[in-house]
Amino acid sequence: MRGGGRGGAASGGSVNSRPVGAGSLRELRLSLAAAILDDNVQAVVIRQRDSQGVLELAEVSEPAPQNREIRIRVRATAVNRADVLQRRGLYPAPQGAPPDICGLEYSGEVEALGPEVTRWRPGDRVMGLLAGGGYAEKVLTHEELAVPVPSGLSWEAAAAIPEVFSTAYDALELQLKLRAGETVLIHAAASGVGTAAIQLAKTMGARVFATSSTPDKLELARQLGADLAISYREDDFAEVVSRETGGAGVQAILDLVGASHWRGNLRSLAPLGRMILVGLVGGSRVEADLGVILRKRLRVYGTVLRTRSLDEKIELTRCFARDVLPLLADGRIRPVVDRVYALDEAGEAHRWMESNRSAGKIVLKVP
Repeated sequence: MRGGGRGGAASGGSVNSRPVGAGSLRELRLSLAAAILDDNVQAVVIRQRDSQGVLELAEVSEPAPQNREIRIRVRATAVNRADVLQRRGLYPAPQGAPPDICGLEYSGEVEALGPEVTRWRPGDRVMGLLAGGGYAEKVLTHEELAVPVPSGLSWEAAAAIPEVFSTAYDALELQLKLRAGETVLIHAAASGVGTAAIQLAKTMGARVFATSSTPDKLELARQLGADLAISYREDDFAEVVSRETGGAGVQAILDLVGASHWRGNLRSLAPLGRMILVGLVGGSRVEADLGVILRKRLRVYGTVLRTRSLDEKIELTRCFARDVLPLLADGRIRPVVDRVYALDEAGEAHRWMESNRSAGKIVLKVP
């Protein structure tokens, strides 16, 4: 993050315009300390201890917006699997993002504008994607990556939207090109992306099959609109899909699990079927029968949002604002919030995510 504001002025202004004696030196140090503290904000940072990342609340420099950037006073952010991996040292932040501060989304108020900003004014309620740094009181973002928070949504609900609904929309609409009348199989249905994908697929007119692990998560999938909820622990989901489709299979699969579902996915897909890999919580390595892909003429996609170029993210944000924001505004789809923690409870929030018991989004409220 960039430092700015009064901290820079204090180090090169009138405090240095007179000779420094013992008393004035003490005054100078106090003045500098006060200026620095004024420009600092609270953030949760990753500290390495015993070869493991630990989350701690600390002071960091207040970021100063440049060019088309806006500074957001963050009111809430949310926890993602990528955050857990980053804390463990398994998913480094992309270039330009804070290496030691997690957080891929935010909701909050526009506080300050770069000199070239035209879209926003201070006080506007916004939400959006970040490449990192969201576990903080203030963040910077390009003005084109922010979208308005629909009226009536709390900060916590808004923070649960950007990452999962953008991911699900991009996967289903822009890449799989899911259409009305098709059947889609959505794995990890009670995850943040899963809960968003079920709702979006139903608005597209698709028939939705959803898999999850526990009765309460399967019930949540049904409440969100899933036509069929399958326990992958109790049933072979590929056999269920075959039975329910008369052996035809599904046209599309959104998979957040990966390796452990690979063979079942290939069995479940209809000829000319499409599958997109969004997550790999079930592993990343498989022994594949490529002949199945050839015989069925399947298409397999992979996707990630975080490392995309600025232009790609801006285009996705524009499409999201056009197609998804109206659905959120009129209540046809909604974010699912599992638990809300305080910012300084981020470590506990990570432990809850790692327990795999959450359903929907885990949110951090920023004071």
